[in-house]
Amino acid sequence: MNTINPEPLKTTDVVSHETIPGLHIIANFKTTYKSRLLEYSAFKSFVLLLMEEFNLTSVGEVYHNFPNGGFTGVVCLTESHLSIHTWPEQDYLTFDVFLSNYLKDNRVTTEAIYKAIQGFFQAKVVFEQVITR
Repeated sequence: MNTINPEPLKTTDVVSHETIPGLHIIANFKTTYKSRLLEYSAFKSFVLLLMEEFNLTSVGEVYHNFPNGGFTGVVCLTESHLSIHTWPEQDYLTFDVFLSNYLKDNRVTTEAIYKAIQGFFQAKVVFEQVITR
């Protein structure tokens, strides 16, 4: 196999979604709850509660508040990750969550976290992509 130009996978090489993958949800939201978009402290606290509720394990996190408002954050989990970017001047945020199924089926948990974050921001979905991977 050439690592620079690898051969495409054959159908028989693809792993069945029942055996390993997880669920990755990517979304863009619109909200009028501007105060939740300005800085990360309330979001970070909410994520910590979700991690405890769903028994997820953080292996690292980075958050950053921008000087004129808005924040970005990434939480690395043993199960995978979640990330967020906010634009309060546009009442807009992007969010994604991916949980693998390494030790258990996390699809229901991924959906629950996604819905909880949407509720936290009282947000409307502008774009949503759900990927089994």
